[in-house]
Amino acid sequence: MSENSTLTAADILREWAVEPTERRNWMAEIDTRVSFLQQTLRNAGRNRLVLGISGGVDSLVAGRLCQLAIEDMRKEDPDAAFIAVRLPYGSQADESDARAATGFIQPDRTDTVDIRPAVDAIHAAVIGAADHADQRPAESSLDFERGNVKARVRMTVQYEIAALNNGLVVGTDHNAEGVTGFFTKWGDGACDLLPLRGLNKRQVRQLGKALGAVPELYEKRATADLEDLRPQRCDEEALGMSYDVIDDFLEGKAIDDADLRRIKAQYLRTQHKRADPPAVMGAFTANTAS
Repeated sequence: MSENSTLTAADILREWAVEPTERRNWMAEIDTRVSFLQQTLRNAGRNRLVLGISGGVDSLVAGRLCQLAIEDMRKEDPDAAFIAVRLPYGSQADESDARAATGFIQPDRTDTVDIRPAVDAIHAAVIGAADHADQRPAESSLDFERGNVKARVRMTVQYEIAALNNGLVVGTDHNAEGVTGFFTKWGDGACDLLPLRGLNKRQVRQLGKALGAVPELYEKRATADLEDLRPQRCDEEALGMSYDVIDDFLEGKAIDDADLRRIKAQYLRTQHKRADPPAVMGAFTANTAS
């Protein structure tokens, strides 16, 4: 849809609506998502799941679902495994939360890869090229885009680990992030399967509670923590709206007109992240006429 389209709430909800929280059966949700992980692995002919663990609630919940899925799969395949990946940029401000999340998940294996050398090398090369052209961007833009480089390097690391271990990369995107485009294109938005899709943010937290996590982990304030100039900046500040508002919208509840306008604007602005890349032409059809 273009910026000039007459986008309605119903247009967005046709794809992104979620079942209201009060109707969800959380144990059934766990079973459904564990089965989804297992069947997707089988269909792909793989037996490992790979997921980056940040210390936030999304990777906490997705990670525990992965471990449950793999533990059950080992009845049929002893080599099945879940590989949790720690991906700090040098040091991590909420290191204790990441350690606690990993302790709760109990992954079969934990790999730690410091992404800082790769991120800094890429960023320095790009800045060097811009300086050579006398086109150096503002520091705020440089910092923001370095955050996106962090997300994309993390994606690259996870895919290499998955490729070397007959695995699939698990994503943590849910409907509240999906509808707002709150992810890095070809970064944390790149994955092989999405076990949290069909949930909004409050429902991911509820699933964390049902899985047995402590409140300090499943109620933790959400932050992508990608910007050096604004460390630990919370998602809601970056989005300009609360997850409660987004979640209410996705559940079909009434929200203020101003909030609805913000959601529509954010949806339109980030539509390119959710769409396949445009192509100039379709499949070639040979002329077989004699």
